[in-house]
Amino acid sequence: MKITVLSDNIGCGTLKGEWGLSFLIEYGNRKYLLDTGGSDLFLTNAKELGIDISEVDCAVLSHAHYDHSLGMEAFFRNNSKAYFHVSPNAQENCYGGLGFLSRYIGLPKGILHAYRGRIMMESGVAEIDRNVFVVPHTTENLSEIGRKSHLYVRRGLRYLPDDFKHEQTLVFRLEDGLVIFNSCSHSGADVVMDEVEKAFPGEQVKAYLGGLHLFRLSDDEVRKTAKKIGDTGIQRIITGHCTGDRAYEILKSMLGEKIERFHCGMIIEL
Repeated sequence: MKITVLSDNIGCGTLKGEWGLSFLIEYGNRKYLLDTGGSDLFLTNAKELGIDISEVDCAVLSHAHYDHSLGMEAFFRNNSKAYFHVSPNAQENCYGGLGFLSRYIGLPKGILHAYRGRIMMESGVAEIDRNVFVVPHTTENLSEIGRKSHLYVRRGLRYLPDDFKHEQTLVFRLEDGLVIFNSCSHSGADVVMDEVEKAFPGEQVKAYLGGLHLFRLSDDEVRKTAKKIGDTGIQRIITGHCTGDRAYEILKSMLGEKIERFHCGMIIEL
């Protein structure tokens, strides 16, 4: 498996960064795109790296926030064959803050309708390709995390704390274990790993890639998260985006060589 980071907060050389995330994943003889970042930058960086987005065979959206989906239209314009796998709970209804402070942070308006023929929605744990799966949240009461993070979903005239039902985990089965991708891990990496282990009983988790959404948490809260991650027994975590500089340094001090940080253009081989 080969993973190339197309979009992340940290640029590198001629590759620019942004508040967003996008991965190109090469597995077997197939190419997968996870998320499209916060603009069409993923496309620009891909061209700089000599990657042809028209060759992507399958695309997946991790969740319905703008920093992972604003490049979707650019993807559809430059790729005519790949289906985009989106949670059936993903709607154009995600907001940050409440009242006068609220702002829309969701999918590009109209994208689900405009490209409905290219969007696939499957419930439950679904095998979207051979040994490639999407896993929905099954953990209850995640809305308290949404409230603390000031993340909401609008239903009618009501703003409710986000329970992240629109989020899904992408899992690849390798010969020596599972590789987990969860782009923001809003519920916590330990929760995601527990859900994956329940979906694939007896199978070992080889690595975890994605943001950990710790940039707003206190140092003590980050330390608690680091301990929870360490207690899972995971041996390799590659993170970035919404983890944050300060939080990453705390994680690194506690998890050591188990954790590393990605950047635009980084190539990871597993």
